[in-house]
Amino acid sequence: MALSYFASLASWWLIIQLIFAPGSILMLTLSIPPWLYLTAFLIMLAVYWSTYQTQVPLYLSSNKVWIALENLLPARTGGGVGEGFKFIDLGSGLGGVLTHLAHIRTDGHYAGIESAPLPWLMSWLRTRRFDNCEVFWGSIWDEQLAASHLAQYDVVFAYLSPVPMERLWQKARKEMRPGTVFISSTFAVPEQLPDQTLQLNDLHQSTLLIWRM
Repeated sequence: MALSYFASLASWWLIIQLIFAPGSILMLTLSIPPWLYLTAFLIMLAVYWSTYQTQVPLYLSSNKVWIALENLLPARTGGGVGEGFKFIDLGSGLGGVLTHLAHIRTDGHYAGIESAPLPWLMSWLRTRRFDNCEVFWGSIWDEQLAASHLAQYDVVFAYLSPVPMERLWQKARKEMRPGTVFISSTFAVPEQLPDQTLQLNDLHQSTLLIWRM
């Protein structure tokens, strides 16, 4: 724990390490087959993947966030399916935001980027039935991934963690076009006041922070 503290890891890493030792002792007292440990490890690896590097765990947006996002999308233009605005979810998790919006606002084209294999697979399966929705496996920082270039989107949404927000803001400032919208759920950008905030009465008391570029 001391090393984690001095390495400036997020507080939730310290909590995990605090409960790891007693949890391990408890597991040793139970008659659990070894293959279950391996299975649990592989599942955790597939879900959290590069979390130790990114310090961005899997956060899931509530349905109240989904509904609030509906009102932040560009106005309808009368185009066909996927022919209007472009929206991306950076760190799209299980695809809840994407599938909801793709169903409600069929005129938009929706993209997501997810780095963890299992959430990506689940979101890919969920979005396959939508012609106006696609999910990419990779990093939002990977310049070789075409979907990561923010200039092509009208709305950029992120629900990450406090750690990458300053870097993400610099990326958004550099790449996003004037008049487009950057939205962060819950996590603020250091020293950058949003143009608008929406407080939501959900389980996590989520706040949408909105910047108009």
